[in-house]
Amino acid sequence: MKYKFVLSLVVAVSLIGMMQSMSLAEESSDYMVLKYGSYSPSQEYDINNINVDNESGFDAEIAVGHYYNPIFAMELGAGYFESKGSLSPSAGETKLKVIPILLTAKVFLPIGPLIEPYGAFGIGYYLTKLNVSGFGPSFSSDREDVVGLHAGAGLNVNIAPTVFLGVEGRYLWAKPEFGGEDIKLDGFLVTADLGFRF
Repeated sequence: MKYKFVLSLVVAVSLIGMMQSMSLAEESSDYMVLKYGSYSPSQEYDINNINVDNESGFDAEIAVGHYYNPIFAMELGAGYFESKGSLSPSAGETKLKVIPILLTAKVFLPIGPLIEPYGAFGIGYYLTKLNVSGFGPSFSSDREDVVGLHAGAGLNVNIAPTVFLGVEGRYLWAKPEFGGEDIKLDGFLVTADLGFRF
């Protein structure tokens, strides 16, 4: 009897949250979001058999999205992130510059009109450039374009009918090739978000 009551309560709360989310999504199904945060590479790589120790860098993005229903949205975005690295044992430095173009599917958990937790999965096209200095002849690589995947989760907090704040974390997998060597972009991106519904 106790379990039936708890189950009924959970279903009722979920339905109320879903109905409130439906009304929110019906009012404003499109949105734009600005994201700013950090990129933390999780992989080291080699250049001419010299190890590169990656450091965290920054990430900035802008995206537009559309709610197809209260629990599903698609988002198209672009941005810029970079990271620096030090060559060991050499005194050289690297700088990895990336322009991502991202298509992301988001699935929302409708728990109420104010808070929207979600999971995300998508594909990205990464325009990547590598600069190396202080190690033999310095060079700036040609741009290498590569397709990669990303997955993550986030939380939006609706502070007004058309404005929300959020936080998002995701992991990306991509592997451009420079000079015959694979360089993994794999790493975490964590951003603070400011969004506008329209």
